[in-house]
Amino acid sequence: MEVILKKNIDKLGYKDEVVTVKPGYGRNFLIPQGYASLATPSAKKAHEDMMKQRSHKESKIVAEAEAIAAKLADVTVKISTKVGENGKIFGSVNTVQLSEALKAAGFDIDRKALKIKDEPIKEVGTFEAEANLHKGVKPVFKFEVVGE
Repeated sequence: MEVILKKNIDKLGYKDEVVTVKPGYGRNFLIPQGYASLATPSAKKAHEDMMKQRSHKESKIVAEAEAIAAKLADVTVKISTKVGENGKIFGSVNTVQLSEALKAAGFDIDRKALKIKDEPIKEVGTFEAEANLHKGVKPVFKFEVVGE
């Protein structure tokens, strides 16, 4: 069964892609949740026309994402948390805290677009994360967890 994705879905595809999924997954989850629509021949033709019109705008968006990626690679973000006596932090560092630290550093990146490589982080140190800025633009950057 072919569907046209309306949103980015992890391990399946990006928005406006035509993907093939199992019929039950498409009928029972993707379409009712509003994540996809059925890819009929007329819907595919309308989708192709829309993608042709959008291609010019898309190149500008990719250029902006690459500029942000270049700036992000040079920055090390610091996240301060409460630390116990033995160097372990209370709880763990998550993408919400990382997103807030990036906003403080001047990058407005949604927490859903961030992925921490060595989750869960429960100690002080330097770690890596990946930001999914666009389809082909996924910069890896470093962040440091420090104690208060």
